[in-house]
Parts: sequence; C-alpha cells; structure tokens
Amino acid sequence: MSTLISAAGRPTYKLGGVTMLRRSLAVFPILAALSMLWAVATPLMSVPDEPAHTIKAVSVARGQLLGVTGNKQSDMTVVQVPEYIAAIGQQACTAWKATITADCALPVDRNSRNLVDAVTSAGNYNPMYYAMVGMPSRILTGAKAIYAMRAVSALLCAAFLALAIGAAASMRRPFWPITAALVAVTPMVLYLNGSINPNALEIVTTASLFLSICLVFENYRNLATVKTAMLTVGVSGAVLANTRALSLLWLAAAVVAAAVIYGWRPLVAVAKNRLGQAMMVLIALGCAASLVWLVVANSFQSLLGTPTEISPGQAFATMLDLTFVYSSGYIGIMGWLDTPLPGAVYAFWNFAFAAIIVGGLSIRRLQSRAGVLLVLVGVIIVPAILQAQVVESIGYIWQGRYLLALFVLLLIVCGVSMRTRTAPTGQWARSLTCWVIAGAVGVHFYAFIYVLRRYTVGIQARTNWTEMFEPSWQPPFTWPVLSAAYLVVLVLGGVLAYKTLYSNRPKAKSIQNSPGRHELLDTI
Repeated sequence: MSTLISAAGRPTYKLGGVTMLRRSLAVFPILAALSMLWAVATPLMSVPDEPAHTIKAVSVARGQLLGVTGNKQSDMTVVQVPEYIAAIGQQACTAWKATITADCALPVDRNSRNLVDAVTSAGNYNPMYYAMVGMPSRILTGAKAIYAMRAVSALLCAAFLALAIGAAASMRRPFWPITAALVAVTPMVLYLNGSINPNALEIVTTASLFLSICLVFENYRNLATVKTAMLTVGVSGAVLANTRALSLLWLAAAVVAAAVIYGWRPLVAVAKNRLGQAMMVLIALGCAASLVWLVVANSFQSLLGTPTEISPGQAFATMLDLTFVYSSGYIGIMGWLDTPLPGAVYAFWNFAFAAIIVGGLSIRRLQSRAGVLLVLVGVIIVPAILQAQVVESIGYIWQGRYLLALFVLLLIVCGVSMRTRTAPTGQWARSLTCWVIAGAVGVHFYAFIYVLRRYTVGIQARTNWTEMFEPSWQPPFTWPVLSAAYLVVLVLGGVLAYKTLYSNRPKAKSIQNSPGRHELLDTI
C-alpha cells in the first residue's frame, strides 16, 4: 500500500496496492509451515487433553454431536469410534514424565477399525471445531489419520492468524499493530496450532476478529475498501463464538475494546452498511448457536478435578497472587505441563510483553488507554473469578493457556493503541529491529529444538544435547530435518517481518516538520 504525506502532514493512502488479502496470503505459508512442523515434531497425544479432543473429533465426524453424557460434574461422555482411536490415550505415556522419551508408545494399530465405545471429557463441547478437524479420520486410518487431523487444525489456525497479521499490516500506521501481533505469536501459539485442541482456534480467531474490526473502523468513511476485513469480522466472530465455552467472553472483549478505542461513529457506519449488517447477523447467529449448545449440552459440566474445601474467596486471592506464575503458559509450557521452556525463551518474551503493555498504557489518547486498561483488568481478574466459582467442586484446574486468547487480545489492543505513535525509522532503530527479530528467531528455534530434545532423549538432570544424535525416538522425517526446516522458515519469516515493518514508511522529517503533529496523531 503506497503512502503519501499530505500538506497538513497527515499520511494518506492510495486505494488498491497490496490489499489485506494479499498481505495475508504472503504470510500464510510461513505460519502454516511453522504450525505444520510442530504438528509433525511432537509425538501423538503429547499435547494436553489431546486424546479427549481426538476422540471427540472422530466421533463428531461420524455424526455423534453429543454422545451419552452423565448427570454430574466430571462425568465422561461415551461415544463410538474406531478401536484404534478408543485406545489413543495409550500414546500419552510421556505425560507428566519429562525424562521419559516418546518411544514408550506402541505403534497405532491402523487395522483396528471396528467401532467401540470410548470415553472423552470433551464430549459435550461445541462440535464445530471437531467437525472440521475430524474429517480426515473418515478417509485415513491409524497414525496417518491423526497427523492429518493435526494438519487440518494447523492450516485452519494458520489461515486465521494470517488474516489477523494481514489486517494489522493494512492499517494506516501498521508498525506497532504488526509488532504487537508478531509478539503475540509465541511458541505456545504455534505449538497449539499443530495439535488437536480447540484452544488454538479460539486464540487466532480472537486476534483476527479484533484486528479486522480495527481495520474496518479505521476506514469507516469508505467501507467499500475494506470488504475483506468485514467478511473476516463476520466469519471470525461466528467461528470464535462456537469454539469453546469461554469464547463468547473473548468475542465480547474484542468487540468492546475496538468500540472503546475507535468510538461510536465507526460502529454506526458499519450498522448502516449492507455487508456490515450481514456480518452482524452472522455473528449474532453464531452467538445464538453457541448459547443454545451451552444450554442443551451443559458444556461446563465436564470439567475434571477433585473437590476441595477451599473457599471461593481464598481461591480468588490465590489466583491473583499467581497471575504472573500463569503467564509462563502464554509463552510455552509444553507437553502435559511437564516441559517448561528454557529461561532464555521466557526472558525474551517477558521483556517483549512488558514493552508492548507499557507502551499501550502510556499512550496519550484516553480512549485508547481505556481500551488497554479494560482488557488488562480482564487478564488479571477473569482467571480469579472463574477459578473461584469451581474450586469447591473440582479444585484448582487453571492453566495459562486457558487465558491465552485474552492475553493475545491485550497485546494487539496495545499495538493498535500505539498506532498513533510515529514508527522508528532511523538507522539505529532499523538495526535494533534487526537484532530483536534475530532474537525472536533464536528463541523460537530454541523452544522447538528443546521440545524435540525432551521427546528424543528426555530432559535429564545433566545437559544431554549431544545424545540427540543417538535418539531413543525420532519424529517423522527425523529431528535434524525438522529442526533445519523450522530454522529456515523462521529466517524467511524474520526477513518478511522486517520488510513489512519498513516498507513504504513515511519519512520522519516530513512528519516532524508538520504543524501540530502530536495533536493530529492523537486524534486518529
């Protein structure tokens, strides 16, 4: 999208050029490749709750939307699936045992296809995600079917994540929205993308919904130029509403945050537009379908846990104390909470998180700051409220990844709020950006190869990197090939990120010499 500087100093943009769709298509192969590599690199059923989600997906693909459920909390749902799927929980033999390598799992018996009863804790979850992911099991069998299901999930999530980044890149001042969106793509996001787990889909649809709304609101005077973004809003909202039981909260937070930041005029303009009206109806129908399913299936009843005598008040206070402890789950706690990532990975992302959040909080425009504070308060208080409600019946069950959709929303809300700030364009800023991107590539790769180490030779008390050349277990294509491919894709992604951040940036001098530039930027 070419950029011009008007006489008054306000950047104006020619219509046409690189559209949101083309920007999304440019980044999609990178995100799809990274997600697919995670899908292949990690052992089957090594992601939390993946056996339950796999059984649910296979049963939904065969027309069993609900199965036979119990009447009380923690009751499992009984469904019918092929025998090899019913036994898929045996593949999770590494769960909670970081020293155990993935060779503990027996090969999946592709010939055991007779339908048998199986139990799943995800039986009364919304079937939308599972219907899409489970379809390969109707065509393939054995391990190939499960890897294909992971691949469908990876491609689906990569598509929505690409739309989110494409929307950020299409904004008038995209530097900070893009930066925040890239920071939000943590190892945990890519890891979940490559698994059978609806947690991933709710994260990426929350991001695509919010950033597409922002792009639409930014161009509310000429909505004909953002039809792709409007369609993305409708589809993302409808899909998000039907992803998980808590997804309606994230949808509401995304819409409210965008409305707070941009004001009521863009919302009114969209409500008067035919395509805007259609997308609002689509989202409303998606929300209605989600609410109907929640009531009919009682999706909150299948939570697993052990009753305690801890009071809700005590649980609320404890969860507030653990706010920053759970934040490591936003970056990555792999396996069944048995594989924390190396300290360097946490250090890099914690610094990046702090920089983005402080930047959003320090913005001068009150509406933007209010949007940031709204989501920030939600990130702090929502886990405490939700955990306090169930602590007596099922104990402490919270994991950081449960809130990852809202935390990703917080980061990109900060990025959008900082859009009024001039992008750093000097030589020092470009050099700094190169080093930060190089650091991101390094820690992403470190996380990937560390997880491979965990499953090939186990995480031992001693450092055992060299033992990986005599592994006990190998993923498909072998770990050296997957690692090399991951690094190559990361480097290509880093180059694309740098070019996107610094393509067609307005000259700083032109803006600096403009009268009243600070007041002008803060009103956009």
